[in-house]
Amino acid sequence: MPGTVRNILDAAARGVFPPPDGGTTVVPQADHRDAGVLSFTAHSVVFTDEDPGWVHETLRGLDCDPLAATMNPRFLGALMERTGRRHDTTDLLTVAPALPGVPPVALEEIADPDHPRVLRARVRRDDVRMWAADGGVLVLGRGVAGRWETAIEVDEEARHRGLGRLLAVSARHLVPDGGPVWSQQSPGNARSVRAFQAAGYRPVGAEALFTAPR
Repeated sequence: MPGTVRNILDAAARGVFPPPDGGTTVVPQADHRDAGVLSFTAHSVVFTDEDPGWVHETLRGLDCDPLAATMNPRFLGALMERTGRRHDTTDLLTVAPALPGVPPVALEEIADPDHPRVLRARVRRDDVRMWAADGGVLVLGRGVAGRWETAIEVDEEARHRGLGRLLAVSARHLVPDGGPVWSQQSPGNARSVRAFQAAGYRPVGAEALFTAPR
């Protein structure tokens, strides 16, 4: 089993996952900002600087299906209380390889470092860049363990025209270093899930992130 969260993510991007043995692996955080839980098929990874013994003891104390224990609200709540961190949502985690050539939609990079969307993205990502399209925006930045992550927004009046899919595909053309590019979608946001899957992003698991106190 790889010993870092970056190794685990890199392997998942290649389609190589932890063994589906019902276990939980605890690895250190890659940096102070991000702690969390990755839930793959019948195996979870908790990346935290907390004592691994505490993680396993807390999981054993839950009266729930062990395959779902790391995503149980009681464990997530215990991890928040233990670390003093904040957890917003549990997302579907998807990934896609980079693509050659130019994006399929006209984009203009926004260089304003004080743009509200850029400022919001910098809370959770480094090296943030943003592009505007007619009816939407595309953000790229380095997130968990330095992976490249993308997020998109489509104006309400521009919806139902395929722009979300085109923006998600565009991120695959723009990602530096040959990719891959990751994206998280709320499972309830069906439009976003459909757009990213139509753009070639493959679901690899679920992710719960815990951000450091501001």
